[in-house]
Amino acid sequence: MNLSRGYLLALVAVFGALSLLLVLPFLQYVLGAILIAYILYPLQKYLEPRTSPTIAAFALVLLAIAGFVVPFLVVVIAISGDAVAILQEIDPETLQFSQLENRIQETVGIEVNLAEQVAGSGQEIGRIVLEQSTSWFSTLTHALVGLGVALFLVYYLLRDGDELLAWMRATTPLPDAVQDDFYAELDDVMSAVLVGHVLIAVIQGALAGLGLFATGIPNAGFWTFVMVILSLIPLIGSFLVWAPAVVYLFAIGDVLLAVALFAYSTVIVGISDDYLRPIVVDRYAELNPSVIILGVLGGVYAFGIMGLFFGPVVFGALKATLNVMNEHYDRLGDESSRSSR
Repeated sequence: MNLSRGYLLALVAVFGALSLLLVLPFLQYVLGAILIAYILYPLQKYLEPRTSPTIAAFALVLLAIAGFVVPFLVVVIAISGDAVAILQEIDPETLQFSQLENRIQETVGIEVNLAEQVAGSGQEIGRIVLEQSTSWFSTLTHALVGLGVALFLVYYLLRDGDELLAWMRATTPLPDAVQDDFYAELDDVMSAVLVGHVLIAVIQGALAGLGLFATGIPNAGFWTFVMVILSLIPLIGSFLVWAPAVVYLFAIGDVLLAVALFAYSTVIVGISDDYLRPIVVDRYAELNPSVIILGVLGGVYAFGIMGLFFGPVVFGALKATLNVMNEHYDRLGDESSRSSR
């Protein structure tokens, strides 16, 4: 490596690191924008011949606001209200704490006051929320700025996505055939993991939520939202909510409802995880459920909430890279040798 090449590589490293520092404060929103743009990109390609790239991208941004952002904010506000209500406005009669307390006393001989304990926890949380109001305002401001950044990114990714892909292909030192294989495999992984992964989580969480509503579980809407999030984790998912719900029904004496919820959740909800997920994710992305679990959990630690979606994609991208390398490695070595002569 001569001095000029070394200097250029050093500049790339420096400006790459500085660029990363600029992106990190809004990483969640950048990843969210990439996810939404990827989902809407086929619509962009459909609309461009019928209008212009600018109008198509602007229309799809409005669609993203109406179809993604607004429903998400509505759900977050509603779920936050339910969560606060659960902790601060405890109704012992509604939750039937007295029956639970009597059952616990009969079983283990210990007298407990569940309503008092939970209500005390709610008051403590309310005090903490009040003390943290200033930092919450700062967080809200950052969220609004990040949301604006995400919407701008969605617009430009849709409008200029073809140019970005062309630039990436031109600057990547790989033959076109290798890049074609790599991007094709990466697209399969993205489609299977992101679209199938999320869709199945929504289906499984919604099915499990219907069981909670039908059996009269308190705050079923809140727990349905929790199950949708948990359903992003294969094999575990909504079980962490509906299983305690079965125990709760049994503990308050509704044995028939407990048995019905257990049977419904085991058979109907289990089908979505046992059959739909392998068809959509495991077959087309060819990722083992253990890899997806590790990707989801590790992704949350690495990327925050968006790691639920992008964690498995990282493993899928690694697999795609290894497949392409295994297929083209020897040929690339021969071409490099010929070009150096």
